[in-house]
Amino acid sequence: MRAIGTMRADFVQSDRNGRQVRGVLTLKRPGKIRFQYEKGVPMLIVADGSALTFVDYEVRQVQRWPIKNSPLGALLDPNRDVMKYGKLMPTGNRQIVSIEVRDKAHPEYGVITLVFIRKPGAPGGLELSSWASLDSQNTRTVVSLSNQQYGVSVPDSTFRYNDPRRPVRR
Repeated sequence: MRAIGTMRADFVQSDRNGRQVRGVLTLKRPGKIRFQYEKGVPMLIVADGSALTFVDYEVRQVQRWPIKNSPLGALLDPNRDVMKYGKLMPTGNRQIVSIEVRDKAHPEYGVITLVFIRKPGAPGGLELSSWASLDSQNTRTVVSLSNQQYGVSVPDSTFRYNDPRRPVRR
């Protein structure tokens, strides 16, 4: 993961009930990510380097928490050492590398299983193809990536969002 400076990819996000949403993922290290969902999906997930923000435009709600306190911390938190918290999982296929990441001291952060495919042209020779996360509420989400592009130009403004909450009147 540290070999990736920037990445853009298409994603399909699936929940436990089989519902799927699509969009474009943009990643910039350290700690920045944006899940721009397809038209008609009124939500956005964005991390600005320190906090992960979930924006629901339909109900005008914004939730923020430190990156390190979510399963995505394994991908985004520059201070999280995947070698310390990760465990190589058997896949039965030499071309696929699977790593389960969990912080045993903080089970509330959830667990994420990262799946890489060996690919010579990818940073570090491994292409992130998907992950499955299980959060502290036992909600399972699978994100599958395709059309990964590395080293793309990504301005920091990509990781900002429009706050849907009404301004407070004084």
